[in-house]
Amino acid sequence: MKAVQYRIFGGAPEVVEIEKPVAGPGQVLLKVTASGLCHSDVFVMSIPEDQYFLGKLPLTLGHEGVGTVVELGAGVTSVKVGQNVAVYGPWGCGVCHQCAQGHENYCERAGELGILAPGLGAPGSMAEYMIVDNARHLVDIGDLDPAIAAPLTDAALTPYHAIKPSLAKLGAGTTAVVLGAGGLGHLGIKILKELSGARIIALDVNEQKLRLAKDSGADVTMLSSDPDVVAKVRELTGGRMADGVFDFAGFQESLDVARQLVAVGGDLKIVGLGMGGASIPVGFFVTPYEASVGTTYWGYREELFEVIEMAKQGKLDVHVERFSINDAPKAYQKLHDGTLDGRAVIVF
Repeated sequence: MKAVQYRIFGGAPEVVEIEKPVAGPGQVLLKVTASGLCHSDVFVMSIPEDQYFLGKLPLTLGHEGVGTVVELGAGVTSVKVGQNVAVYGPWGCGVCHQCAQGHENYCERAGELGILAPGLGAPGSMAEYMIVDNARHLVDIGDLDPAIAAPLTDAALTPYHAIKPSLAKLGAGTTAVVLGAGGLGHLGIKILKELSGARIIALDVNEQKLRLAKDSGADVTMLSSDPDVVAKVRELTGGRMADGVFDFAGFQESLDVARQLVAVGGDLKIVGLGMGGASIPVGFFVTPYEASVGTTYWGYREELFEVIEMAKQGKLDVHVERFSINDAPKAYQKLHDGTLDGRAVIVF
């Protein structure tokens, strides 16, 4: 079968032929219908060999996957052959305190047990077939377009998880700022538009992505590279600044702007990974009083059900650029160069 793999440290992803897997006990084999690309993939492929912590190469990429169940391992009864499903990516042990709550993205034993997410250590969804370790990591998608459903598993789930705890602060008359209006950010804007009463200000360094932000529901768009951007947000908010700031880029440049925009008692969520290592100072005379600053990772299992339900009800759509598996290296180059229009998806 065809697969897209990261094979050599520092190299580009390649389309290769590998052996089709077989479902073992408790496992499920999917015929993949779509797989999304993510900036996290670029981060993984930038890690130096002496710092690589995700197992061995080659690595089949893809942690945003949907497909059709084609084979059940012994003991699997909760899904059926022919069912269309999405893969919940942050696999955990299933029994620790966090996993028992459906918070497998924060599994307490994943490191100890060597559990890795598909496409981020385990074989991923950017292949014609993939193995899912446990049927609890599958969510029915019904007749959703696979190209739209695939990004829901990360590009929508991650913003949803970051935004949901802040909704109590984002009622009518408040302001939310989104930094980075690409694959993650445009979905963050859509989620804020659907679930909050906040005015949404979108910032990006790219005019094309600001147009996507406007199309996604942003009320105001600005170039984050504008030296007066902080002053403009202050003027728009009457000096109050933003009750919620969501940085979907995660680069040092975006964080340096983000930390200046949060209001007293507001939330600042660092969602995007950037290239790793970006940070902001926190403390007296540096951050506003009672402002909350935090990072997030992916989302909870129950939240994936909620995101997919939003899509089924027509309340959440994804702007995607579709590619064939043979064009996956081209798609990754566009992701690296920042020239994608929305979220890139490999459609099988």
